[in-house]
Amino acid sequence: MTSARAASAPAPNFVRSIVAEDNRTGKYGGRVVTRFPPEPNGYLHFGHAKSIILNFGIAAENGGRCHLRFDDTNPLKEDVEYEDSIAEAVRWLGFDWGEHRYHASDYYDRLYEFAEWFIAQGLAYVDSQSAAELRATRGTLTEPGRPSPYRERTPAESLDLFRRMRAGEFPDGAHVLRLKIDMASPNVNMRDPAIYRIRHAAHHRTGDKWCVYPLYDYTHCISDALERITHSICTLEFQDHRPLYDWVIEKLADGGLLERPLPQQIEFARLKLTYVVLSKRKLIQLVEGGHVAGWDDPRMPTLVGARRRGYTPEGFRLLAERTGVSKSDAWIDMSVLEDAMRDDLNARAERRVAVLDPIRLVIDNYPAGGSERCAVPNHPQRPELGRRELTFARELWIERDDFMESPPKGYFRLAPGAEVRLRYAYIVRCTGFEKDAAGNVTVVRCTYDPATRSGTPGAEARKVKGNIHWLAVDEAVPAEVRLYDRLFRVPFPGDRNPWGDRGAPEAAAAPVKVAGDDDDDAESAERNFLDDLNPGSVQKITAQVEPALAQASAEARYQFERAGYFVADRHDHASGRAVFNRTVTLKDSWSGRGG
Repeated sequence: MTSARAASAPAPNFVRSIVAEDNRTGKYGGRVVTRFPPEPNGYLHFGHAKSIILNFGIAAENGGRCHLRFDDTNPLKEDVEYEDSIAEAVRWLGFDWGEHRYHASDYYDRLYEFAEWFIAQGLAYVDSQSAAELRATRGTLTEPGRPSPYRERTPAESLDLFRRMRAGEFPDGAHVLRLKIDMASPNVNMRDPAIYRIRHAAHHRTGDKWCVYPLYDYTHCISDALERITHSICTLEFQDHRPLYDWVIEKLADGGLLERPLPQQIEFARLKLTYVVLSKRKLIQLVEGGHVAGWDDPRMPTLVGARRRGYTPEGFRLLAERTGVSKSDAWIDMSVLEDAMRDDLNARAERRVAVLDPIRLVIDNYPAGGSERCAVPNHPQRPELGRRELTFARELWIERDDFMESPPKGYFRLAPGAEVRLRYAYIVRCTGFEKDAAGNVTVVRCTYDPATRSGTPGAEARKVKGNIHWLAVDEAVPAEVRLYDRLFRVPFPGDRNPWGDRGAPEAAAAPVKVAGDDDDDAESAERNFLDDLNPGSVQKITAQVEPALAQASAEARYQFERAGYFVADRHDHASGRAVFNRTVTLKDSWSGRGG
């Protein structure tokens, strides 16, 4: 049974309306069965998250189930490593498929049997044209295709050739099996599409059993029908493939080989985010070119990268809710995703103190060797999370930019003669500072007012505008902090004007298959997208953090007060080595930036 974490009532959309109407009419006898069918040849990315949330969510809302099915029809690119990563990502998002984990290769025998049936019915033939000849005769969007010279092969001849193809008698590319539909169809997908190719390659599940492999358009619809899928939800680029989807399974059902009612394909607009690339080819370039540190680099738009950066499953669900389900393509600004993560983390992340760029603050009139404990809330809006204590002492770490020798107007932090409140502690007045030989401030000196300790009677009588955080020098722990930012510096990497002269984001760029189906690399690029990499996308610093952070578990998420949201790195953070990744800043730091 599909499971999901608790969420608010789902917003209405056209997919939910279709499913509700089918339930009302009893089209599928009250069953709702969806599927998420990724190709196991890479890591899932942000676009897949929307498809996962939609497919599993629709099933869960209707007491149904969602299948996880690997579209493993291309043995040259697929690997069990990718399958494991995909399964882990789906579970991380909060969903489970129970016993319903399948592979297209589970159906290879049935698919082959059906192919022979199509041949015997005169609905398929073996074509012996070369790949170049096939392309030349397929036609264009405005011109019909030309029939193959092999189109009128008898069923007996095609069946003999097809069986010999399976037996390994021919080299790759010598023949393909094509459906016989309509070479003059205005829909190019209906012009006798190829459904089997020769490929002498071992499959990671079936080994060397097969040297002919079915193609996606043929495999997917039959797999849906065999699994009794009710609603086959995919992205808009498959809309033109729907007539072929229906044609294949209708013919098989008419022949008594598939059970009715048949699944229906429903298309929705994929997730299109600015400041990222989702093309598999481009993601591979980033990894293999050393522009990132791997598929799980926190700057990558992969789900393994998102997890390592500290993005939350709930944040992705919030993004899906805010962007909705539509039939119209539109660009979504990266800030929408970042805001969703901020809003989710603001509610759930406990607060901690970290000084990212530390300089020393010495309180000259505080007793040498003295200290006291200050109670600090773990979350200011969630008292049930309790409090913790920080040690206050004579020497503290503060942020370098919380002191200025000659501050501008409106600067309310430390400066010579200025007062601030040390959060949860006392008001201090700056009395001086020290510099090193290079002119850098190394120590800020001040005095404190003992009557102003936070939480004591009368402490709030004196008001100051500045309020800064701090850590005791003797208690703070050094930590590696990685300040991640957007990987690209422009909204449309490689293409500054993706909608050309059409003037509207909704008309942007050729669609890319990003929803977990037969993902491809159709993104357009007028220039090299690597030229748009952000040179400041990561900065590694040594910060000072409170002791509890050094003992935090991997993947624990926190708000570092006044600094942003951070996560303990799932691989590098360990006892004795504190490593934190910045998930997102406290507010949008990209608003107003030029592209």
